[in-house]
Parts: sequence; structure tokens; C-alpha cells
Amino acid sequence: MFAIGFSCAPAQAEKRVALVIGNSAYKSAPKLGNPVNDATLVGSMFKLAGFDSVDVRLDLNASDMRRALREFAGRTRDADVAVVYYAGHGIELDGNNYLIPTDAALESDGDVLDETIPVERVQFSVEPAKQLRLIILDACRDNPFARTMKRTLASRAMGRGLAKVEPTSPNTMIAFAAKAGSTASDGDTRNSPFATAIAEHLPKPGLDLRKAFGFVRDDVLKRTGYKQEPFVYGSLGGDDVPLVAARPAVTGPQANPQDAIRRDYELALQLATRDGWEAFIAQYPDGFYANLAKGQLNKIAAEETRASAEQKAKAAEQEKARLVAERAQKAEQEKAAAAAKAAGEARIAAEKQKQIEQARADAAEQQRKIAEAAAAKALAEKQAAEKAKAELAAKQAAEKAEQAATPAADRQRPEVESQKVAALAPAPASTLSAADLAKSVQAELRRVGCLSAAADGDWSAASQRSLTLFNKYAGTQFDAKLASLDALDALKAKPGRVCPLVCNFGFKADGDQCVKITCRAGYRVGDDNECEKIPEKKPVATREDLRKRDSERQQKEAAPTSPQARSSGQIYCGAAGCRPVRPGCRVVAASAGSGTGAAGAGVVGQGNVIEVCN
Repeated sequence: MFAIGFSCAPAQAEKRVALVIGNSAYKSAPKLGNPVNDATLVGSMFKLAGFDSVDVRLDLNASDMRRALREFAGRTRDADVAVVYYAGHGIELDGNNYLIPTDAALESDGDVLDETIPVERVQFSVEPAKQLRLIILDACRDNPFARTMKRTLASRAMGRGLAKVEPTSPNTMIAFAAKAGSTASDGDTRNSPFATAIAEHLPKPGLDLRKAFGFVRDDVLKRTGYKQEPFVYGSLGGDDVPLVAARPAVTGPQANPQDAIRRDYELALQLATRDGWEAFIAQYPDGFYANLAKGQLNKIAAEETRASAEQKAKAAEQEKARLVAERAQKAEQEKAAAAAKAAGEARIAAEKQKQIEQARADAAEQQRKIAEAAAAKALAEKQAAEKAKAELAAKQAAEKAEQAATPAADRQRPEVESQKVAALAPAPASTLSAADLAKSVQAELRRVGCLSAAADGDWSAASQRSLTLFNKYAGTQFDAKLASLDALDALKAKPGRVCPLVCNFGFKADGDQCVKITCRAGYRVGDDNECEKIPEKKPVATREDLRKRDSERQQKEAAPTSPQARSSGQIYCGAAGCRPVRPGCRVVAASAGSGTGAAGAGVVGQGNVIEVCN
């Protein structure tokens, strides 16, 4: 414990100071949207990280920038860590980098020397710091002054972005938002991708700066579609140099922040009254236990509704019995009977609702117990891991202190001891790049049956849907927008298929493969992906058949009708009156001597002709 306290004492006594500048409101150039927001975000990050002094300056002109750097240089004289963050326009001229204040006009290349601040001036302000000097330049934007600036010398070089720098003082790092010679993007959100990644990774306790900027690089590459690559210049020593010192490991038992809420919940559960649950929800209106309390209130409300319905049913039955006993009128008895029936139905419905709410409350209580048990197990495992890590750190610190106190001649240790220390050292963190990590996760998703596309390292929408599908069937909750080491470990832990096999139409699952469905003769694959009998096809008339049928019909219509089917056109008059001779009939003479009607087409009289049919 003494060794741990001795080794941590310098870290606790470190004095860290930061200067943050954000220039957006340029007078001779279009206003930038993000630098002021980025400076505010990074300044808040330094304050939350526990810096002793954080000076945030916005929209500074040339004289204000020089004054801010001069004052900051005075604060770095007794500081261990000094950091300057600048967001705004920058320019490169003849291989030198300059930061542009808001009042710069830069009508010619000669104005750069008079109206801007050289990066060497920023390096001068952090140089007095004893342990770490860090300069972060989010100034690699596309410079609007370069297009309108007059050149006094045609051969004078003026490139895109900023030029490469090599710090001369030790333990100095200069981080660019984009590699030398390239420009950075402001992004589509309130903050630039570079500032967002800086605020996320740099304040992690105990994280070495070189590794933190490596994470920043990976995030920016991913968010800009691999178009912008941050870069770091300078070098540090062999020891880890975190911006925020690692927190001491906590080996004792830690209080669960949910314990107080759980105790109040269990107290309200013992009371089991409406007032108790309403008081609990008023104290804790949101969260897991609040939802459980609302379920208990629903159960109480269902019980109250059931009791009220039961009382109404009893009152209706009593009224019905009273009317029968008093021999009331039939209408009043029927009315009372209907009211009693309705009250009984309401009581039954209330009883069913009470049972439903009771079942819901019981299920919620069961889930609560399971969740609390899982949380307790996870907390115990975390505390055990932290304890083991603390013991390992204490042992390593003790060995380091012992080596420092031992003369150089006595430091020779057997090879077995060095191997033992190496075995106790923690395994190095994964060095997978973003593309390699995505490719590994895609390969595991293919193995467990959640991804059908090839593992190409491009974390596309198909890969995100596959990880979402894995979350659904594996019960995990990984962020599908990016590939993570936690998701890779969870996938590797699955021995076989997780996502169900889904085959296309005409195929069926056979183990881990989709095979084509083969139907016997006379059958085919139907809409339900099963074999069904092919229906017989009705004969379809061809053009030749249609022409033949039309020809036969025309010949039939053109043929003369038979005499029996044709009317004679005569009218026959008899005792009942006159009428046309019926089709198929004919008129013949009644006697041989009367030759009137058979051949005529007029009116045939009665007595001298007769009508003969067939």
C-alpha cells in the first residue's frame, strides 16, 4: 500500500492547465459553424477531467490571441501538463503554419506574417510545462483566403491544409485534425467529427495519449467515410502518458445506487396500499421500480373495481328480492331483474380484470427478482475483477519499488522470475483496425447464420441488420451501428447457428443449407413452397378452328329453310277469327274444285280450304 501511494503521489500532485480558442465569426471570410461549438465542447471536457485551469476564448482578433497566449505562458511555468486547443482557419506558407484571427484580411501573401499567429508562438507558450506539452489544431479546413490572396512571388508555396511539423522540445505532441496537406470536414452536426472524438477518448482515465489519438483517428475515419485521417507529430517516452491519471482501484464493497430505491419499493410492497404506491411513484417517477409500482397500483385499482361491482350486484339482488316480496308490478320486477343481471356481469368482468392485473403484478415481481439477482452477480464479478486487477497492480508496483531500491549488481533475476512477471502482466489490448474489426465481426455473423454477404470489412446497412438479427435471437443489446470487440467476443462464444435459416422460394432448409425442392412428375412448387398437382389445361381454340367454325355458321345461315320451317305467308280465317298460318303448316283446298288458297298469298276464307300441319 505504501508503494502504491508513493507511485501515485506525483500524479495526484500534477498541475494541468489548458487554453481553448475557437474562431468562427471571421470578418473577411464566411462564418464557420462549428469552431465555437467545438471549443465549448473541448473546454467542458477539460473542466470535467479536473484541470486546474481552463481558459476558453471565442472569436479572438490578432491582439487578443497574442495576449491570451502570453497570459497562458505565464500559467505554464509551474504546470506539469499544458494543452492548447485551437479551432478555426489556418494557413500554410512556405512550409510554415499560421493560425488566422477573426480580423485578418490577408489580401496578399505578405499579410500572413503581420495578421496571423505562427504555430511556433503556440509552441513557445506550452514549452515551460514539465511533463507534457500538447497542441491540438482543428485548423485544417479549406482556407477561403488562399483563393483571393495576391502572390508577391509566383514561386511561393501555399498548400492545402497545414504543413508537417516536427517539435524540437521533448515530450511535445502536435495533433492535426487531418494529415499534412489535406483538409478536414466540419461535418453535418453541431460539432466536427474530430472534436467529438477528442472529447470522447482523451479524458479516459489512465489511457495513454498515443492510444487515445489512435482511437480518435479510427472514429474520424469511420465518420467521414475514410476521407479524413487525423495525424499526430512528435514523440513521447516509453511510459504511458495519460491526459487524466488512472483512478485508484476500489477493492472494498461498493454500494449499489439502486439499493435505496429497492428498499423503498419493498417497504411499499409490504404496505400494499394505494397511498404507499402513490408516494413511491412521486419520489421515483421513472425507472424500473417505478414501472413495477404502477403495475401494483393497477392491481389495487382492479381490486377496488371488483369490490364496487360486487356491492352493486348484491344491492341489485336485494332490490329484486324486495320487489318480489312486496308483490310489486311486473314492470318494476323486470327492471330490477335486468339491473341485477347487469350488475352481476359487471362483477364477473371486474373479477376477471383483477385476475389479469394480479398475474401481471406477479410476473413483474418475478422479473424484478431475476433482474436484481443478475445485477448482484454482475456487481460481484466486477468487484472481483477490480480486486484482482488492484492486487496485480500492487504487486507490480512493489516489484518496481524493490528494483529501484536494489543496487544495479543485485538486479539480475533468474529467467523464471521474469517469465512469472510476464505471465502476471495484463494481456495487451487488441490492435485491430476498424476495417479488420468489422471484417472479423462479419465473419462470425456468417458463421452463426446471421449474415449471408461476404466479410469485406465494410460495415454497411446489411451488416447492421445482421447484428440486429443476432441481438434478437441471442438476447444481446449491442449497438448495430458499429462493430465492437464486445460483439466479437459474444459471437465467438456461440458454438453454432443462432439466427434461423431462411431459404428463398423453391428451396427448403436441410440442416445448415438450403436445398432445391424437387417435385415428382405432374407436380410443381406452389405458393406455400410445397409440391402441388399441376391443373389440367383447357384446350384453346386456334385461329384455324375459329375460321372453320365461322365458315360453317355462315353456310348454315345461307342455306334455305325447309318448307315445314317456313311460314306460307297466308292468313287463315275460321270461326275463332283470322290468324297467320302457323309455321310448318300449309293450306290445301277442301274440295277438288276450289282452287283458292293453296297457292295464293292472300286471306284464305272458311269452308273452301283447310290447314294441314306436317
